[in-house]
Amino acid sequence: MTRRLVVEADGGSRGNPGIAAGGAVVLDEVSGAVLSEIGVYVGIASNNVAEYNGMIAGLEIALQRDPAASVHVRLDSRLVVEQMTGRWKIKHPDMQVLASRAKALIQDRDVSFEWVPRLSNKRADAAANESMDRRESFRRDLDHGQA
Repeated sequence: MTRRLVVEADGGSRGNPGIAAGGAVVLDEVSGAVLSEIGVYVGIASNNVAEYNGMIAGLEIALQRDPAASVHVRLDSRLVVEQMTGRWKIKHPDMQVLASRAKALIQDRDVSFEWVPRLSNKRADAAANESMDRRESFRRDLDHGQA
């Protein structure tokens, strides 16, 4: 049976555009254990750019941890979910670049996307806010490197 990882991703911008960062947590679906927390400092950017950066970082870490795993991505950005599933067009040039990067990363992999309410995305939001506060990116692996 294929292992399933969950990526909870978020992004924020203080000013929109303003100081921005993405955040993500990677979880083992079965145990619910948080495997990694990631903050991606973006600099000055829009909220949507920060959301994409959080999602991409979460996907990269999940696929590094287990390249064969299926990945379920949860975001509170309806825009990113709808764009990644192909239901909405991507018109903004910055987001076209980020979406292309994400699609290349997940090409030929079992990856699904789900919109969740903002209150269900607190861990990823906290990671994004920590990265904005620190004005730097970070990664914490919480299971001491075990896959």
